[in-house]
Amino acid sequence: MTAAPAARPAAGTGAGPGPAAAAPRRPLPGRDALLGVAGGAAFLLVWEAVPRTPAVSADHLPPASEVLATLAARSATGAFWSAVGATVSAWALGLAIAFAAAVALGLAIGSVPALRAATASTVEFLRPIPSVALIPLAILMYGSDLRSTLLLVVYASFWQIYIQVLYGVADLDPVAEQTARAYGLGRWARLRHLVWPTALPYLLTGVRLGAAVALILTITAQLTIGTPGLGQEISVAQSSGAAPLVYALIVATGLLGVAVNTGVRAVERRLLRWHSSVRGEAAV
Repeated sequence: MTAAPAARPAAGTGAGPGPAAAAPRRPLPGRDALLGVAGGAAFLLVWEAVPRTPAVSADHLPPASEVLATLAARSATGAFWSAVGATVSAWALGLAIAFAAAVALGLAIGSVPALRAATASTVEFLRPIPSVALIPLAILMYGSDLRSTLLLVVYASFWQIYIQVLYGVADLDPVAEQTARAYGLGRWARLRHLVWPTALPYLLTGVRLGAAVALILTITAQLTIGTPGLGQEISVAQSSGAAPLVYALIVATGLLGVAVNTGVRAVERRLLRWHSSVRGEAAV
């Protein structure tokens, strides 16, 4: 009884090398940046054109050229940079406090399953409360002091980081943990060499999310409570009816948000250069 001849792979199925198997094309260097610049330019062109039509009054939506000229003139003043400094200082201080509290509590509670289960209902009750709902409480407690802004910023950004730390601690490999125990590693050694590297990607994701939320709440608190910063400058410009200045300051807050996100992403890539996700991103 003779063996049946082996079947050949169909052409174009990718079972073997050949002209049908095309190598994946890599994106051109700087392609995303060029697309971003093109999208921004298109947005500015639309913004410039719409106020010059009967659809929208230029009194309510000034053209982009007028807004950018106002922003350039405003950025040449010391008051503008004082407001930017006040906003950045409140943002950084609030985020730092939230980071320290979230890491300490997240590692302590996440490492004890019983403690995590006991606090789960409390976390699920407090976390959905909008930070802006605490504005009246902040005003009653601290008035227009910086502490009012910090209360909102810390509360909002704390949950972003804390939940990610809990996820990171829970993602610990049981085999690696048992191996560490078998080799006699103590609690601090396991925390440093096992828990921390596992939780670090989650932690940095929480910091990136918390940084954006912290900036939003910083501007919101300054806008509503009246603490010094860009938010207060927007409120004053709106009260005086200076529409171009209002839009210019809003654009400034957007640019500040881009700078914050870019900086946090750069730190994340540097600290996670050993991680597979960052290596894959760099390879692309």
